[in-house]
Amino acid sequence: MGQNTFHIALHVKDLDAAIARYRKLLGIEPAKVRHDYAKFELADPPVILSLNPGGEPGTVAHLGIRYPGTADVATEMVRVKAEGVEVLQQTGTTCCYAKADKFWAVDADGMRWEMYAVTADAEAETATDSDVQALGAR
Repeated sequence: MGQNTFHIALHVKDLDAAIARYRKLLGIEPAKVRHDYAKFELADPPVILSLNPGGEPGTVAHLGIRYPGTADVATEMVRVKAEGVEVLQQTGTTCCYAKADKFWAVDADGMRWEMYAVTADAEAETATDSDVQALGAR
């Protein structure tokens, strides 16, 4: 059985410069690089660091947890909803060059959290999801 992995997505001003710096800082190569996205996957501690151009450089775009499978995501979504937290469910969505089942929620300060399981790699990034953007504005 796989483990849950913490995910953090950062806004960056210059993707190439950010990739070069994180290679040095983390001592590993990125797991995925595209013209508008990069991802580093650390094994210990288990962390997925995504670099996203745009937004306010140096700020957190969102936080999240990657689960081993879609059943884990479904179980967590039921639990979170039972706690009275509003969620936005996305099944079979494409984001960050991957297909995933996920749900989004926001913390008490408006930080978006993405809870997801990757189901397949994808060749395309998708457009900004207005529903997800609106979730953080509520």
